[in-house]
Amino acid sequence: MSTVGRSSVRRVVRRGKPRLLLSGAFISLIGYLALAVFAAQQQLFALDHGTRAWMRLLRDEAPHLPMELVTELGDRVGLIAMIALAIPILWRVSRRWALALPVLMTGAGALQWLAKVAAGRTRPDQAPWGFPSGHVLSLVVFFGLVVYLIATASRRRRRWRALACLVAVLPVIVVAFSRLYLDRHWLSDLAGGLTIGAAYLLLAIWVVEIVLVRSEDAAPSESSRREPGTPPPR
Repeated sequence: MSTVGRSSVRRVVRRGKPRLLLSGAFISLIGYLALAVFAAQQQLFALDHGTRAWMRLLRDEAPHLPMELVTELGDRVGLIAMIALAIPILWRVSRRWALALPVLMTGAGALQWLAKVAAGRTRPDQAPWGFPSGHVLSLVVFFGLVVYLIATASRRRRRWRALACLVAVLPVIVVAFSRLYLDRHWLSDLAGGLTIGAAYLLLAIWVVEIVLVRSEDAAPSESSRREPGTPPPR
């Protein structure tokens, strides 16, 4: 592909990328708000209680300990360990995301707290702060970023990127199932964590990949327009 062709493709991608990210974030946010309203009005009562009854039957036939271990992956200690492991790897791939990851996950924790306080919904075991699921929210943000970085990596074959994305999605599914299995969340709590986590992640990607990149690109262009030897404006 010629240089002109590559530059035109790059322009098209840059034009479409912000729109896709913001549209996805908006749709996810609308889905979360709809779930929050339905959950508050008990519109999901039959679905939530039907899922809980099915999980009770399953718990009677399966061991309890593995799910208790799996669910720790989305807890505070598990998240801190994953972030600590991810930062050195990201530093070699994208220093921007290596620096942004701790900020991103701290923001996810704050968003989780605000959403739970705003909803004020109890868990199936009557413990407070059930909606949305914080485990699912945090893991959607963390592994969703992993999926994004793998999917946009141009040096790997498409087949291997697809396989890696599936592997990254698997912990989110397993931990979400463990929260149902351990009777810690309603099904709608998990859906709420998924939607608000996706909205937050897409908005964060838009900020890091579009807004910050544009501001960095604009700074050199302004300095290059000055005559050589001309002092910068005060």
